[in-house]
Amino acid sequence: MTIDPAAESAALDAYSAVVTSVAAQLTPKVAALRILSRRGESAGSAVVLTGESHLITNAHVVGDAGEGTAEFADGTIARFEVVGRDPLSDLAIVRADRAVPPPPEYGDASSLLVGSLVVAVGNPLGLSGTVTAGVVSALGRSMPVRTRTAARLIEDVIQTDAALNPGNSGGALADSRGRVVGINTAVAGVGLGMAVPINATTHRIIYALMHDGRVRRAYLGLVSTPARLTPAQADRYGQRGGLRVVEVVEDSPAATSGLRAGDLVLAIDGAPLGDAQSLQKRLFAEAIGQRMEVTVIRNGALVDAVVLPTELPD
Repeated sequence: MTIDPAAESAALDAYSAVVTSVAAQLTPKVAALRILSRRGESAGSAVVLTGESHLITNAHVVGDAGEGTAEFADGTIARFEVVGRDPLSDLAIVRADRAVPPPPEYGDASSLLVGSLVVAVGNPLGLSGTVTAGVVSALGRSMPVRTRTAARLIEDVIQTDAALNPGNSGGALADSRGRVVGINTAVAGVGLGMAVPINATTHRIIYALMHDGRVRRAYLGLVSTPARLTPAQADRYGQRGGLRVVEVVEDSPAATSGLRAGDLVLAIDGAPLGDAQSLQKRLFAEAIGQRMEVTVIRNGALVDAVVLPTELPD
């Protein structure tokens, strides 16, 4: 196959134009954070979130600290206070003590496709305003997080080959139009980076952090993994996937209800579950103490269990 040099040059020019445009939009809106806590000094990145000087970053960036400093590309240095943090989504909200650049446009990670161009902006290794570009390597990844009292999977994590290094955490992952679609959170290995997606669940978490300083969640005591139904089951029940119960925590609401490891969860209160996010979206504060009817396939038969979620401790 012969590649036309002119076409190749035009493609590269178009790629460069996209990356430089996104960089110009986002670099002023991503701050370098400096945090001093009981564990010592740490650094990371944050993205302007609101016109009221809120910024979004990772929970692991701020750790247990209550304040720090944010420096912007124009030289502005602001002190910030931590408004709220949620280790189980690895997100945190901070608020600067002065005016900051206006927020960027936020998009929806569900619009991404494998192969989509993405641009990461952050402060890796203390080098502020660094821009890297790549593609979405995979979608729908899960990333485990753990606190002293709970463990959870962050669902629909974006995997990218855009170069990420320590200090990128909390920075922006943007699509080709400059819309922030993820918050960079982890380096998974050589050439692999992860970002928490901006989606409907994230927006609920952000709202709770800004208004309550924490995220209250309902607790079932299930460890599950996405599973495909057989063709016969898919035809019979009208859905292609569910959640396979891997473990039921002893003395949990799920255990009390009679749910078992091996059950295939199809629906809650009649609403089909296709992935772990569809379950986790139902486990916010309003579900605590509220009756849930869980429909599962067990040994080829449909079984309904009634669960009363408790509150997940911090």
